[in-house]
Amino acid sequence: MAKIIGAVVVDEEKCKGCNVCVNECIHDVLALHKEVNSYGYHYSYMKNSDKCIGCANCGLVCPDTCITIYRAKV
Repeated sequence: MAKIIGAVVVDEEKCKGCNVCVNECIHDVLALHKEVNSYGYHYSYMKNSDKCIGCANCGLVCPDTCITIYRAKV
């Protein structure tokens, strides 16, 4: 059976750092970055990229639709 890996791409400028996607991620992939975007918000990023399975929970709950999820079989 093929293993599925995922990747989360966050539009750093649109992200307001609401933390909803971080809390929803059951695999502890996302976190808020220490740096801020041009609006002064700490944006989400993939802290543990090797754990992502592409479940898309983070993208579904994002109120600003700034998350894109990719999945690939390996």
